[in-house]
Amino acid sequence: MRNIATISAKEFKSYLASPMAYIISAAFLLGTAFFFVFTPNAFGETSIRGIFGNTMYTVITLLLMCLLTMRLIAEERKLGTIELLMTAPVTDTELVMGKFLGTALVMLVMFAFTLYFPIMLVIFGDPDPGPIFSGYLGLVLLGSSALAIGLFASSLTSNQIVAAVVGGGILLGLWFLGSFASLLPSRVAIVVAYFSSSNYLSDFVTGIIDTRGIVYYVSITALFLFLAIRSLENSRWS
Repeated sequence: MRNIATISAKEFKSYLASPMAYIISAAFLLGTAFFFVFTPNAFGETSIRGIFGNTMYTVITLLLMCLLTMRLIAEERKLGTIELLMTAPVTDTELVMGKFLGTALVMLVMFAFTLYFPIMLVIFGDPDPGPIFSGYLGLVLLGSSALAIGLFASSLTSNQIVAAVVGGGILLGLWFLGSFASLLPSRVAIVVAYFSSSNYLSDFVTGIIDTRGIVYYVSITALFLFLAIRSLENSRWS
């Protein structure tokens, strides 16, 4: 645990020293503000459902999470410091978990700044806190799965652009899998839709905390973190 905490703290500090993190955070906050202001009846309904439930907003968030993770291991490979990490008294699991948690902390800080918008609703209206809480829970779970996928993509290459493209492709594929399922026969479509990340977020946005959604996002996160660990293990012995 000490190694994981050290790596995550180092990763978080590296983001604070990187202009890319501030650019991504600014883009995310501006995007949130745009969808909040131009969502019809946002103040009338005193709800942020129009933001979190907007497909374009969610897709942009997923891609920004991918950009946030593209450098995690790819940069280490490019600079040649990955060999130093692999010879250090740190396991592959500790390395992956440390980098993931450090990036997740950055993500949580980004999400925390958006609390300004529900606070505005509280000041000028009387919103239902249930959908707001569940919406943020769903966004955090979705964001965590996106970080794990981006981290896995970053472990495959030394090129950050390639990592971003691969990670973004996986994220978009999982997100639009539900739309693709509608073209399939009904029985097959039901099975395929279970694997779509967009299939569960809508429940969180409407105030429903479904354990199936929690299990899905946690499972996706764990799966791709495991794949990232295996990718590093293969690099160690190749």
